Order: sequence, then C-alpha cells, then structure tokens
Amino acid sequence: MRHILRTIIAALQEAVFPTRCIVCRAFLKNKQQKSLLQNFQDGASLDCQNMPSFQNLMTGFLCPTCLKGFIPVEPPICPVCGIMFKSREGEDHVCGECLTSPKKFRISRSPGIYDREFMAVIHCLKYKGKIQLARPLGMLLFSAFISFWGINSIDIIVPVPLHIKRFRKRGFNQAYLLVRDWKLIAENLNIGLSNIRIDTNVLIRNRWTDPQTGLDRKKRMTNIKNAFSVNDQTIIKNKRILLVDDVYTTGATANECAKALLRGNAEYVDVLTLARAM
Repeated sequence: MRHILRTIIAALQEAVFPTRCIVCRAFLKNKQQKSLLQNFQDGASLDCQNMPSFQNLMTGFLCPTCLKGFIPVEPPICPVCGIMFKSREGEDHVCGECLTSPKKFRISRSPGIYDREFMAVIHCLKYKGKIQLARPLGMLLFSAFISFWGINSIDIIVPVPLHIKRFRKRGFNQAYLLVRDWKLIAENLNIGLSNIRIDTNVLIRNRWTDPQTGLDRKKRMTNIKNAFSVNDQTIIKNKRILLVDDVYTTGATANECAKALLRGNAEYVDVLTLARAM
C-alpha cells in the first residue's frame, strides 16, 4: 500500500513539477530515468566488483547529453598528485610540479576531471544548495576509494573543514556530505568499514581565508598557509588519514591540511577528491 501511495505521489509531483536536468534544464522523461541510486534506495544491492559509473548514478539528475560530458581520470597520471596528462601516450610518471614542489601528502586521486558538466554538478551542490546530489556523488567517491585504497590502509577519514563563518553561511560542509553515507554503502556491499572512523572535529580551520576560486597557484598557497590545525593530536597519532574534499585544483588546500595532520603525528595522509583540475 505504501509503495502504491508513493507511486501516486511521485506521478502527481512529476505532472505538476516536471523533472529537469540540473545543468541544462532540459526536461527529463521520469519513467525512463530511474537511476541506480534510486534502485539502491529501494533496497537493491550493489556489486563490489562492478561499482556504479557516473552515468549510472546521475541518471535522473542529468539529461543524456549532459551525462556524456563527464570525463573520467584515466592513465597516464602523476602517481603522486593524480593529475591526468593531456597526452594519452606513455605510462604514469611524476609530474614537474611534484618534482619541484614535493607534496606533504602521499598520494591524491579523483574519479573525474573538473570541467564542463561535472564542474556544473559540483557547483550545484556547493553553491546552489542541491544537497540531494551528495548521495550519488558520495557513491561515486566511495567507488574511487575502494578502487585506489585497501579498506585496511586507512584509519580515519577527515573531510576538509570549512571556517565557521562559511559553514554558517552555506549551511553544510560538502566534503562531509560526500562521506556521510559511506558506512551505509559499505554495509550494502558487505564491506567491513566499521574500523574506519569519520572525524569532522580533529582538523579545524583556525582562520578565515578568501575563496580560492580565481586565485593563481602562488596566491592560493599564500592565502591558505597555516589555515589549519589539529584539535586533538592523540586521535591521529600514528594513524593513516584519508583527507576528503570536493575539488583538487592546485593542491594548496590539501597540502596545508596534510602538513597540519603530519605535524600532529599522523603516519601518513592521502587525499581523495571528487574532481581534479587539469
């Protein structure tokens, strides 16, 4: 009975408020747009060996044309910062930036390139308050996590914190929303994630910084320098940390966070973001 009632309500909503693509605003054919995410919410199980793609997860939010705009990060990449080289020839190799400016973190990885439709999707979550995107994007990020890391290689997941003023203005921390449902996803996949802690308090942003958007590399580094500190070093001492954020652009924020965590005696810091700028 409840299922029938939900179906009727959904049909009425669709009739009054037709579903549109969140990027181009084209109308979506709702009956043909049931996503893998919706199947998961209805109780269908996922396959750990065949994790959902961006297209699987974002069906229902994007039109077919915008779905094709997603560019996955593919080899060859820098094995340190994870940047995808424009040339599609050759093997993975350390980029010039990582050679001249060694990073504090160990490795960084991202599932997609920060461009075109994927950039627009992230902006919808981050700046337009479309927090319903956090679950499919969080599943995409979880897929990248189990692809690049062993479950037993990480002790604590740390979302990059916002300054309290920005948090109050935005109302949420998008980095936390991306990992909030990871334990539920892992349970559905029969993956034991109970030994990994998600901690939103150990790393704090102790001073206000201007938005990094629009700043060049040098200004980004100056702007974010010494902006983070560790609240309780006993929590991270000798722990393996996974730092999570939405976008890796120049790596200035990730590097400063890693520096603070290593200063707090973390064993190592790895970085995972939704998107990587070229």
